Amino acid sequence: MGYEPKYTITSRLAGRLERIAELRTEIELSPISVQWTPRLERDAFERLAHTSTAIEGNPLTLKDVEILSRGGDLPMVQRRYKKEVLNYLAALRYITDHSGKKQITVKDILRLHSIVCADALERDPIGAFRDYQVVIRQHRPPKYQEVPRLVGELVDWLNSKAKDLPPVMSSAILHYRFEYIHPFGDGNGRVGRLLATWELYRRNFDTNHIFSIDEVFWEEREKYFGAIRSVQEAGGDMTEWLEYVAAAVFAALSQAWKRLEAIQSKQKGADEGLILTQKQERLLTLLRHAPLGINEIMKELSVTTRAGAHHIIKPLVQHNLVIRKGGHKTGKYVLI
Repeated sequence: MGYEPKYTITSRLAGRLERIAELRTEIELSPISVQWTPRLERDAFERLAHTSTAIEGNPLTLKDVEILSRGGDLPMVQRRYKKEVLNYLAALRYITDHSGKKQITVKDILRLHSIVCADALERDPIGAFRDYQVVIRQHRPPKYQEVPRLVGELVDWLNSKAKDLPPVMSSAILHYRFEYIHPFGDGNGRVGRLLATWELYRRNFDTNHIFSIDEVFWEEREKYFGAIRSVQEAGGDMTEWLEYVAAAVFAALSQAWKRLEAIQSKQKGADEGLILTQKQERLLTLLRHAPLGINEIMKELSVTTRAGAHHIIKPLVQHNLVIRKGGHKTGKYVLI
């Protein structure tokens, strides 16, 4: 029969979706110089990695996550906590690189789980569905024998009927249904939130990847978990959950808007008038994921000489977009 979500589009939900559309349009039309986009995306990724792992009990602060994201280390922190954050950042890069994917498959979900849980899993198996029963607080997920069928039905719905819904709704439904099935022994929360984000990316809702809804989930954890529980309490009706997610998305967009306004004031300063070459744009995009040394930059940009690479980098340094950190031979360039 397939999967059919149950919900009602209330006036409250419709109003929130309309407000989201209006604010999203303002953000998309905001005059932000292209060189700022990698910084905004990196900031959003760090916030996503921090809050989504923190929801699951990771104790690292946003500052800690920033250090790891930019190539630093936290020698006094347990390896597992660092690995959870680094894995999440890698998973965000994965869904960004595949944001144009037309259809999500079961294989994609298993791949995402293997990235999220590599060397950071409490309960096996990794990259495969659970083969045992689990109980999550008051929720008893479906039997493990049913998991492959249920995930398959969810994927079929996502690739067909979900396309007729606003991205915020299809993302929220995917998020809840995945958590309800709870297909893995560990990592379900992180993978579920990543899938929800991926759906927004695929539907071109957040084309520049600059806002973090997980930040809102973290700030109001009790409301987040309460909204998830509301579905079962309502006999599977997702209306209250959809209303909550719509409010959270609007809040996340509002936070992103405030950051954009702050950047607009900065644009009037040091980096005003900077026109980027294609290689400089490419370099800023690469640096949003990880710091790079001069040899790595030469390779990525197909530049044959160090002088040529420095010619590309110098304006970015002068306009306070990039800084070099580390020793003479081991130093790397990072976004400021």
